[in-house]
Amino acid sequence: MGRFHLPRVRNSPAMRAWHDQRAAQLVEFAVSLPLLVVFVVGIFDFSGAFTIKQKLTNAARDAARVAAADPANDVPPPSAAIPASIADAFQAVDNSLIANQLNDCGITQGNLSQGSGNGAMTWSASAAGCPPTAGLISITINRGYVFPQTAAQNPSVNCTSQFPVGQTAEIGTCVSLQYSYPWRFGRVASLLGATTGLPGTITATAVAMNEN
Repeated sequence: MGRFHLPRVRNSPAMRAWHDQRAAQLVEFAVSLPLLVVFVVGIFDFSGAFTIKQKLTNAARDAARVAAADPANDVPPPSAAIPASIADAFQAVDNSLIANQLNDCGITQGNLSQGSGNGAMTWSASAAGCPPTAGLISITINRGYVFPQTAAQNPSVNCTSQFPVGQTAEIGTCVSLQYSYPWRFGRVASLLGATTGLPGTITATAVAMNEN
């Protein structure tokens, strides 16, 4: 009885196509590419936001220290005048922004306006036309920032005083900066069908105790 031989199909074109993994690699790359893009953009975007946050914090801290070292008898002046300490704090912020190549959105010392009532010790300025591009939105300088000696909370974005109850009041200078930051991560994350609620503003505040 003769032997029965199966046809050799291992090297046939159909089998070679079946074992070819090049198509699978293309599919895997197409699937993983959006996720890779999200990771890369996220790393650059969040690191960029963190860097700007640090630069703004340093600018606010330096400005608060500069103003706090000035004599406090120049506030509050007539509404038409800008105290020297306020001008010094503003220049410290503006110089820091320029040195760090951050956009000041055209905010000048002449844009500063004095508050009223309990905010008479506060000067602020806002930008127009910067958002949604990156740039300074507002600057607030409170030369009469009141806060409790113990258990003081972080200053608000408006540098509103924290009047103590039954505690010794400390008086300092508060500087607050708001900077517009256009996130790219949210648009890229939409490739995966995800939505993000990232804040469009980076805020930095600093307080220094008045020396005079």
